[in-house]
Amino acid sequence: MLKKVLTALAIFILVFVVVGALLSRQYRVSRSIVVKADPAKVHALVADLKRWDEWAPWKESDPTIVTKLGDATTGVGANQSWTGDSGGGWLKFTKCDPASGIAYDMAFNDGGKDMPAKSWMTYSPVAGGTQVEWGMEGSMDVPVVGGYFAKMSDWMMGGMFQSGLDKLKARAEGS
Repeated sequence: MLKKVLTALAIFILVFVVVGALLSRQYRVSRSIVVKADPAKVHALVADLKRWDEWAPWKESDPTIVTKLGDATTGVGANQSWTGDSGGGWLKFTKCDPASGIAYDMAFNDGGKDMPAKSWMTYSPVAGGTQVEWGMEGSMDVPVVGGYFAKMSDWMMGGMFQSGLDKLKARAEGS
């Protein structure tokens, strides 16, 4: 009986490792919302890192996060870093356009290794306001389990993006 259990366990581990090695480690997560405000009002909240605490969802999930703003907090080159119980990281704006949105490079730091990602918030005029899309894409370059994490990334991060967009909407609409 013990031999059967050990054989089954060995087969399970082998399948887990092989499948994990074959899964794509690329991920892409995005959410969008329509805000009843013009792009300029949305941009005022999004384009200045000093204002991110007004709508960003991170401190709700980890209240220990401490953010350090860079010398520039708006415009291309604006940057910040953070640390907390859930880890640390940094971001830097690569685009900051009042009409179309922002883009930024970022990385989560996991034990001294940066896991880079590209992120964006785009604005598109729609009837009654502005559609705001918040997204991120990258690669989970963690041996064996990276592909599994990439497959779960929408589930793991999508709710936070939606929470941030909901707060952004409320703030931009003045409620």
